[in-house]
Amino acid sequence: MDKELYIIRHGETEFNKLGRIQGRGINSDLNDTGRAQGAAFYALYKDVPFQKVYTSALKRTQQTVQGFIDAGIPWEIQSGLDELAWGELEGQHTSEETIGAFKDITEKWQSGDYDAHFVGGESPNDVAIRLKEAMELIISRKDEKLILICMHGRALRLLMCLLTDKPLSQMYDYPHQNTGLYKLSLTGDKFTILETNNTDHLKAAVI
Repeated sequence: MDKELYIIRHGETEFNKLGRIQGRGINSDLNDTGRAQGAAFYALYKDVPFQKVYTSALKRTQQTVQGFIDAGIPWEIQSGLDELAWGELEGQHTSEETIGAFKDITEKWQSGDYDAHFVGGESPNDVAIRLKEAMELIISRKDEKLILICMHGRALRLLMCLLTDKPLSQMYDYPHQNTGLYKLSLTGDKFTILETNNTDHLKAAVI
């Protein structure tokens, strides 16, 4: 094994709680539940000897892993890990109209139209390009054997497809909760998923 990656989704925000659409253009903070989720993750994994922490450029990811950063683990922002931009839908509340719009575009994605996007937003292909660039950089750093990455739900789903050589239409095969953990090993150029959406840290905490 050349590298081991712990990849988590950020903790809960008020946008998550209220069902408002949150993408790359919404730089929201964690709410109390999200901070507790991040603290619970840190409590369970604080003794894992991570050599580097990577987050997106959006502050909810940094806030989720702040315990590791405060403990002195080197931290780097990679904007390529940012969430997919939902464009004109960002900030809107969930409604029959937005649910219908999401259904329409996800059907396009599942049928293989990875260039489909909302006005002002990004397509899966757009996000895949920047995810690949970020991961190529992370993988190239041979001295970083054990790393922690905090990112976002939709981008995480797309990343799992890329790392396991699955078509992007299979993004829905990768469930995620706030602070759910995907653990992967890298040997040569092959990634293997060891854990999927692990939330043991939430079961051990009172949140």
